Amino acid sequence: MTSAKAQQPPTNYSASLPATDAIGRKLPTFEEVGKVKQNKFVGMFYWTWLYEQSKNLRPHNTTAFLEKHPEALYDFNNPAWPKGIMNFWNEPLFGFYTNMDKWVVWKHAEMLADAGVDMIMFDCTNGDLVWKSAYQKLCEVFSEARSNGIKTPQIAFMMAFGASKDSKSAINQVYNDLYKPGKYKDLWFMWKGKPLIMAYPDNIDDPEIRNFFTFRPGQPVYNKGPMRNDHWGWLEIFPQHGFAKNPDGSFEQMTVGVSQNWTKANGLNPMNARGAFGRSYTNKWGHDRRPDAYQYGLNFQEQWDYALKQNVELVFVTGWNEWIAGRYDVWCGQPNAFPDEFDTENSRDIEPMKGGHNDNYYYQLVANIRRFKGMPAPEKASAPKTISIDGAFDDWQNVLPLFKAHKGSTLHRDADGFPGTHYTNTTGRNDIVAARTARDKDYVYFYLETAEPLTPSTDQGWMRLFIDVDREKSTGWEGYDLVINRVSPTGKAIMERSINGWNWNKVAEIDFKYKGNQLELRIPRTYLDAAGKGLNFEFKWSDNMQQNDIIDFLVNGDVAPAGRFNYLYQE
Repeated sequence: MTSAKAQQPPTNYSASLPATDAIGRKLPTFEEVGKVKQNKFVGMFYWTWLYEQSKNLRPHNTTAFLEKHPEALYDFNNPAWPKGIMNFWNEPLFGFYTNMDKWVVWKHAEMLADAGVDMIMFDCTNGDLVWKSAYQKLCEVFSEARSNGIKTPQIAFMMAFGASKDSKSAINQVYNDLYKPGKYKDLWFMWKGKPLIMAYPDNIDDPEIRNFFTFRPGQPVYNKGPMRNDHWGWLEIFPQHGFAKNPDGSFEQMTVGVSQNWTKANGLNPMNARGAFGRSYTNKWGHDRRPDAYQYGLNFQEQWDYALKQNVELVFVTGWNEWIAGRYDVWCGQPNAFPDEFDTENSRDIEPMKGGHNDNYYYQLVANIRRFKGMPAPEKASAPKTISIDGAFDDWQNVLPLFKAHKGSTLHRDADGFPGTHYTNTTGRNDIVAARTARDKDYVYFYLETAEPLTPSTDQGWMRLFIDVDREKSTGWEGYDLVINRVSPTGKAIMERSINGWNWNKVAEIDFKYKGNQLELRIPRTYLDAAGKGLNFEFKWSDNMQQNDIIDFLVNGDVAPAGRFNYLYQE
């Protein structure tokens, strides 16, 4: 299934874009991290098991449950625990979804692409289960996303921690079903010239399979580092070890974890053990007891800070979307044990959640990937140019930068989640694919292009332009000082200024025209450069927003660029 497109991989549209997260952390700039470094890769642990696990068990929010029933925390037999459930540490932003939900998998494709993740590795460490239907669905969706220009990660598999009968069976399954027939070859993650598999080759007697992969056996424990030359890690406590030492003294791989099911007293422990190394634990300071400490990713950052000082080729991050956890009578001496995931503090997923830390860990991931891999310099603005707002659009042709946006992100959702849930989202409407900005001494001009002809401007929430004039999140609504088309336009567009959050005052009527799949408008320059120091602002286009909440940008309608990212325009 190789194609010409595979020889010219897509570009990460968001690689140099600014964003500020909910707690005010700005993404690093090109001046801070420098140009793209060669041979630096980021892998992400990814779970495809949510489909099979969803067949009979209702979703159950452990964090919300224990707020109501704290007495059940260490009591396996407490009658408050419901039967027939699957424990989620909290609710994902996209709901209690399964891996067969194309809308969610597409969101993952976009978000991981924007973050700069090079590879996702599927967790197949439980017996010989490889969750075939789910990984096939992901490959199908990622391939379609690639054809739309989205730089999705490559894929690889992690098998059981040992040369067992189960790991051999799992390797045989993915080899025969995926690799041998050459399916989705464009998506295979290659390492040292061959497809990577994190598995033990020791009991693989078929030379065809042994020679096909680059095998990297998984070291299961968190504190010992490599115990063989080809070992790779998946999760460690601080300070992490380098794995697979190269002749020059550098290492192939190092892990970075969000949190660890480990305690100082007992080592390996369930996530609900007292003293577990949760999201707010650091080796340096111990447990941060602030009620909102889980917001800050302290454990995650300590591990990233350490990894950034080492000479490693690939950082492996645990993880994206595990979400669910078994509950056991006793595990590692702990009653009523949740081994891997427990609650909002004691969990290790980066994928955004509803409420809580929202999307903080996602932008923290983006920030650290930039520090590790470098980033392209922002493209400079072309020379000043006067644009006629006439609906002809010819005069935009040579205006730079050309800001791109993901095509296909207006996909509608209609999918079952875990039992008792069904998710519908039909807000995708105008699929924004490109934008441009120009200026002269009197005006700043904006241009937008969609994949298909624009819907009528009378539509609710139609083609809003948000502008962060001073590039400060603390002013305006989520940093955006001006909005155009919050009120759907008729003859002219209405520009409003934020007076305090989502409260807006009309400041001007704006010339605009649209025709087919293109739109243009102009704003008097004084609104964007009152001090006359030159233009330096961020902006975002939004269509069919539903809630006056910035998290809406990850869920509804279409935005360009995605989520909290903004386009940056500087003279």
